[in-house]
Amino acid sequence: MNINSSDKPVHSQVRRIRTTRRSLSGVYAFRGETPIQFESSLERDFVIRKEFSLAVLEVIPQPCQIPFIGENGRAFTYTPDFLVYYRLGDKAYPDFPRPVLIEVKPEAEWRKNWRKWLPKWKAAYRYAKEQGWAFHIHDETRIRDQAFENIKFLERYKRMQFPAEESRWIVDNVQQMGSAPLHFLLARHFMGKYRAEGISHLWYLLATRQLDCDITRPLNDTTELWIPTNE
Repeated sequence: MNINSSDKPVHSQVRRIRTTRRSLSGVYAFRGETPIQFESSLERDFVIRKEFSLAVLEVIPQPCQIPFIGENGRAFTYTPDFLVYYRLGDKAYPDFPRPVLIEVKPEAEWRKNWRKWLPKWKAAYRYAKEQGWAFHIHDETRIRDQAFENIKFLERYKRMQFPAEESRWIVDNVQQMGSAPLHFLLARHFMGKYRAEGISHLWYLLATRQLDCDITRPLNDTTELWIPTNE
């Protein structure tokens, strides 16, 4: 059985990505530490979206090579885009979140070529099942969604600076209450002329993952905030 959660993943990148003029490629510093290569802006945005989730332990690019037979009967090798490991948290072993092998493709491309690509995707599904993983295809509808828009919005607040004691005061109060809507925290901590600063401070705490919320919903005054659980 392959490892997961807090164990060190055993897979590593098997294919290096070369610079190409046809699409945007580069390296993204995952959580400011691990360099992850990407071959398109959609792949980069996938990594950004996964980076925000505290449930994600690690994202490995180009993680494995899978042999398959194409429509013409010839043998080929397929390298999926990413392997995502998740934290176990307090889940029991039978309920642990399985690693997921990911292929990132624009919707227009996979709809046009799905018959041609079906043999390699079937091979990836079988390979993932043998490893105890899942295999998913992600296009822009699963990547550039409301959660991604929120994450990009919060990006501007990550490098702001606020007094550490004020941040601890807010976080401690949220922890005591269990959760609280943004408008309540503003009224409690940032009255009158300090409201604008308070909004920035709360978004900063969310952007730096000191607070958490349902990132799939629009961010506004009614956004419920709580302490992250790393799940």
